[in-house]
Amino acid sequence: MGSNSMNPTNPDVVKNGDKCEVVGGTHAGKSGTVQDRNVSKTGQVTITVQQANGERFKTLARNVVVNGAAKQ
Repeated sequence: MGSNSMNPTNPDVVKNGDKCEVVGGTHAGKSGTVQDRNVSKTGQVTITVQQANGERFKTLARNVVVNGAAKQ
């Protein structure tokens, strides 16, 4: 799966610091940096995304495509 694909990324590979674009759900079309990755009680991977303008929102990791991995 390429990073330019519009298919959602496997939630297990989304990490804090990754650049991502939301392709599904309420926030589709927005992009930013993953700041907080959590696994809910039901097993869903949720993330907080911070946009360039500082606005933050929560979404499911299954609704995003990772554009660039965090540098370590």
